Amino acid sequence: MAREIIEADLPKVKKLVSEVLQQDTYTNIERMGGLTNRTYKVTLTNGREYIIRIPGEGTEEMIVREDEKISTTLACDLGIDAKMLYFGEDGAKVTECIPDAITMNAQTMKESANIKRAAEIFYKLHNSDADTGVPFEVFDMAAGYEKIIEAKNVPMYDDYPAVKDTVMEIKSEVDRLCKIKKVPCHNDPLCENWVISGEGKMYLIDWEYAGMNDGMWDLADLSIEASYSREHDEELLHSYFGRRPDDLDWKRFLANKIFVDYLWTLWAKTRVPYDGQPMEDWATERYSRLKENIKEFENLK
Repeated sequence: MAREIIEADLPKVKKLVSEVLQQDTYTNIERMGGLTNRTYKVTLTNGREYIIRIPGEGTEEMIVREDEKISTTLACDLGIDAKMLYFGEDGAKVTECIPDAITMNAQTMKESANIKRAAEIFYKLHNSDADTGVPFEVFDMAAGYEKIIEAKNVPMYDDYPAVKDTVMEIKSEVDRLCKIKKVPCHNDPLCENWVISGEGKMYLIDWEYAGMNDGMWDLADLSIEASYSREHDEELLHSYFGRRPDDLDWKRFLANKIFVDYLWTLWAKTRVPYDGQPMEDWATERYSRLKENIKEFENLK
């Protein structure tokens, strides 16, 4: 079913078509996916297609658009994302359309070829030797989200203080055991952020949360989003490292799964005032999985 086009967005879309693409109008507009932003595919009179993003309400509280622009530029330079034509201070964005694009989902991201493609993209990004200067400090961000949650009077889970303490203990253990180097990361590799062209080239799009982080975060996040099994996880890690993962790899991987759900649970809570019960349900799903993974981590000891 086609997503609803927001009438209030149309003047913004037309303005970008005029100023960026130098066209008076478009012949077709289609609403695409997106959790917090609204994204449209527009077709011009010459038949060319472009993607236009209109930033969602409340995103300015959590996203530094200049940082996103830096990370998106790196991704484009590496050939990981589609060519960017415009990036506004407010987060409005115009990019070339990936030809014959197929957006991935949890099922297609389980295919062996796509697991390998994703691992190759992560490896290329993480080993680019770039320092974007864009921080992705998970626990600083979590503290910031906590402040937003408190300011907006969003109810938190009764056991959250105890769960938070456990997460911090896991962080301390991983920091002690692993020599973690911060590298450029996407940090939000939802299945819907993976796109394959008609020629079979995979792209990773939407760099709002990109920044310097432990590369294992990206692998763990993809595993969660695509509901990977142990076998899928092993294939992902093996493809990424070029070897079978060892016990410490698995420990760091599981810890990052915990950190992923910890952060995005809090993020989802900040969105509840804007997006209502669906976002509350999404937060609760992540929080439940977070606690299950904590139990699994404790069994590794």
